[in-house]
Amino acid sequence: MKRILVTGANGQLGKELRDIAPSYPEVDFLFLSREDLPIHHYELVRNTFDGFKPDYCINCAAYTAVDKAEQEAELAYIVNSESVGILAAVSKIHDCKFIHISTDYVFAGDSPVPYKESDATGPVSVYGKSKLAGEKEAITQNPDSIIIRTSWVYSFYGNNFVKTMIRLMKERSEISVVSDQIGSPTWAADLALFIMRVIEFPEWKQGIYHFSNLGEISWYDFAVEIKKLIQSNCIVHPIPTSAYPTPAKRPAFSLLDKTKIKSVFGYEPPSWKPSLEQCVHRLLA
Repeated sequence: MKRILVTGANGQLGKELRDIAPSYPEVDFLFLSREDLPIHHYELVRNTFDGFKPDYCINCAAYTAVDKAEQEAELAYIVNSESVGILAAVSKIHDCKFIHISTDYVFAGDSPVPYKESDATGPVSVYGKSKLAGEKEAITQNPDSIIIRTSWVYSFYGNNFVKTMIRLMKERSEISVVSDQIGSPTWAADLALFIMRVIEFPEWKQGIYHFSNLGEISWYDFAVEIKKLIQSNCIVHPIPTSAYPTPAKRPAFSLLDKTKIKSVFGYEPPSWKPSLEQCVHRLLA
């Protein structure tokens, strides 16, 4: 029986993994939240690994408050970088396969084409810089790691764009949404299934991979589709990023190229619309 340790178990991805866990009866999962396991404490992490002896560690823990990170850089680096190094190092000691979740924000966002895994990084925010530092920690401490970069994550759980839009469209008659930031959303449930595909693959293929749902849209396009699905009368106005200043700069274009996961794992993610439909249906149920 495989043993899988999941950190950050109360986040969007952690909870989606928890939801599908019963579909894998041959796997013994241990889901640990920030409170259960403070991953920046080396001794606590080591003791947990000593006790559970995981074959795989999926690190879903992250500091994701993009704007707040500009003022809390030290905390962002502790969670997104130092802690990743600890988990990767302890995984290596225990001969445990390490999977770390990263982000499109490691890129500058000025590419004319979707970003490949091999493209130069250049984060423009503290959050992005701390996540890139975490990738480097993972690879340095455990070169056998798998890093999955994803983007625009939403789910049935936690705080995310989809849930915020549904709430605002119920509360207001008009809203404005940025139309010049381009990428692709990721339903955390789809990402959870892909992670299990990676674990069940006959060979361990270390390296960096890009995963999001298929398609190229703006946040405005995303909001308009949510409006259709919930049959809202709220008017959605497109606005430029310049009209909605935030403490942290966002990449203007952060579409991730998914060619590699198809060629290595034979896996093509679902398109963004059907996945959004499923999630919204669940939220409205």
